Amino acid sequence: MVRPDTYREVRKHLDGLDDAQLEARFWELSHEVVAPLVELARTHTSPSIERSVLMRMGVDSVTCQAVVAECEKRGLLGHGAGHVVYVCMQAWECDAPHAARRLASGEGWDLAEEKWGGLR
Repeated sequence: MVRPDTYREVRKHLDGLDDAQLEARFWELSHEVVAPLVELARTHTSPSIERSVLMRMGVDSVTCQAVVAECEKRGLLGHGAGHVVYVCMQAWECDAPHAARRLASGEGWDLAEEKWGGLR
């Protein structure tokens, strides 16, 4: 069975777009596709999942426990403990274990709360 070539017909809605507009459309559709997954992850995480994520980032168990507990207390768990650590890694230009240790010692929570507002 030969499938009819409908490429030119089905792409007509893209004919007037330049490369920048096509790229913008691509990212718009990409965000639309993953939005339900992001929402599911945000609403269906748990402390054990978040500790597991941190351990895979190279953070030791005791530090994981402290960071996740603080994320939970501050209403940031839905954003992901790994994401909180990542934000601090970027700000401090360090690796995940170092950023997590600093967070566990009480430093840097202002960075996360500045990004997300906390207690949501």
